[in-house]
Amino acid sequence: MIVKRPSGARGHLNHGWLDTYHTFSFASYYDPAHMGFRDLRVINEDRVAGGAGFGTHPHRDMEIVTYLLDGALEHRDSMGSVSILRPGDVQRMSAGTGVTHSEVNASRTDPVHLLQIWIVPERRGLTPEYEERTFPAADRTNVLRPIVAADARDGAMRIHQDVAVYASILDAGASVMHALAPGRHAWLQVARGGVTLNGVTLAAGDGAAVSGEPSLEIVAEQPSEILLFDLR
Repeated sequence: MIVKRPSGARGHLNHGWLDTYHTFSFASYYDPAHMGFRDLRVINEDRVAGGAGFGTHPHRDMEIVTYLLDGALEHRDSMGSVSILRPGDVQRMSAGTGVTHSEVNASRTDPVHLLQIWIVPERRGLTPEYEERTFPAADRTNVLRPIVAADARDGAMRIHQDVAVYASILDAGASVMHALAPGRHAWLQVARGGVTLNGVTLAAGDGAAVSGEPSLEIVAEQPSEILLFDLR
């Protein structure tokens, strides 16, 4: 079964400095029918204006993954981490017992475009952690490249939940396959472009919940970028 979550059905808020779409309930956007999927709790698509950003704020008991699409994002946190993320960079932060951090557009003029993802951890009270890694476009082109996974497979960053997240940049007409083990589920998020998922058409911003499908075939109808979540 594949259930499509159209881009236009997401929560949307434009604060001027921040134009954001919420796949699942978040902040002032509340939809009891869309509180997350399995252990996937948040997918926010954010565009932050030049010179703007999220001031220092707290998190706890959440695995947070930040995926850069365009621009540059400056990160600072209470663990002492300071970095500037650019396209191809992926950040993984375990908030655990509590962290504070800020995320600010590193450019005064150009917008930054990102996906921020929250995943419920396997248990509460973990020791906070920070990690980032670069996954070059060539390593993500026309393949499903693991970027975070519980078993840190194939150079992915380790996450504290039985989840694997794959990234792919697809040329028009290219396809990738993914097998789902019995009892596993998936979520596909289209960051840009347009694909079909087992024949279901998905455009930029669309997502899809997958259950009871033993295998997934993703075909790019145009140049595309996607994230695939394999979930318990």
